[in-house]
Amino acid sequence: MVKTVGVLLAVILGVIGVSAIAQSGTTKLGKGEGRLDIVAWPGYIERGASDKAYDWVTAFEKKTNCKVNVKTAGTSDEMVTLMNQGVYDLVTASGDASLRLIVGKTVQPINTKLISSYAKIDKRLQSAAWHTINGIHYGTPYQWGPNVLMYNTDVFKTAPTSWSVVFEEQNLPDGKSNKGRVQAYDGPIYIADAALYLMKKNPSLGIIDPYELTESQYAKVLEVLRAQRPLIQRFWHDANVQVQDFTNEGIVASGSWPFQVNTLQANKQKIASTVPVEGATGWADTTMMGSKAKHPNCAYQWMEHSLNAKVQGDVAAWFGSVPAVPAACTASDLLGKDGCKTNGYGNFNKIKFWKTPTSACLSQTKCVQYNRWVSDYVAIMGGK
Repeated sequence: MVKTVGVLLAVILGVIGVSAIAQSGTTKLGKGEGRLDIVAWPGYIERGASDKAYDWVTAFEKKTNCKVNVKTAGTSDEMVTLMNQGVYDLVTASGDASLRLIVGKTVQPINTKLISSYAKIDKRLQSAAWHTINGIHYGTPYQWGPNVLMYNTDVFKTAPTSWSVVFEEQNLPDGKSNKGRVQAYDGPIYIADAALYLMKKNPSLGIIDPYELTESQYAKVLEVLRAQRPLIQRFWHDANVQVQDFTNEGIVASGSWPFQVNTLQANKQKIASTVPVEGATGWADTTMMGSKAKHPNCAYQWMEHSLNAKVQGDVAAWFGSVPAVPAACTASDLLGKDGCKTNGYGNFNKIKFWKTPTSACLSQTKCVQYNRWVSDYVAIMGGK
């Protein structure tokens, strides 16, 4: 997967005429600027407001005098839009955003020599192609994990084995229809989830990569999503709203993040999650620095802090993700000795990690690019 994304990005750069990407010009850190503005996924930057045990901000602020301000974003598209404003220092970008940010020169290269803990990162991630181009790094890996199928255990006494429970109208094990009781993600990248489902259900379509779809394959995937539309109670992007929907609105199944699963279980809700037989899409997130970052010294200090083994483990415990630093698996009491295994440490090669679809694909002759995914998915959400 890493090699494939790297070759693909090289093709993209050639197509758009980007000849070279400069090395980071930062060679020495100065005094912190007193402030740090971060765009992050919900649950990624906690200061103990939700639970006092989960706080990896307060100690950083006391040590560095860098006041952390967080703007949460529910989709990668929202992150790209926010970073394009040029007012944020850092972003915890998934692979479908990181490549766009690099190509758009919205983020800058980093000097890993200024981040002493970089060598402690999982070897599978240190030079991952969604943040490293020709040996130049554009961020520090943060966390990774799958997009799981979350379900209500009162309805499903045993874990559902297929994503069909959210994609096709049917009666669920409680004898009631799934119509109005399931959700879908509010983001064009969700098209890949439907493509992954079709890879298993209809292998004759020849889909090799859910992010690389020919016109005919893409048309079949859209058919699945249009058929799903009448079933959907809400297209979710706010993790906390989805938690409320599973608590109060009768939602019983949806693609989700481990963060919502953990939150609902902590609230004593009858919720569990699984990765069905078709597999799962997923995310490998990178802390990247904006090209116009106003507080680069604080940003570098945060990137170093974020790779601390206990911090990594605490984040993984809170979000339900897998830490980018293997030592975190034994460094966090909150994560526990089996936390990494429970969160899927061994599933790295089974996940189809998010990446930006482009016409310059590798598995097919020509593929449908992301701008089509955006316009078509907006139309589907609108019932067209």
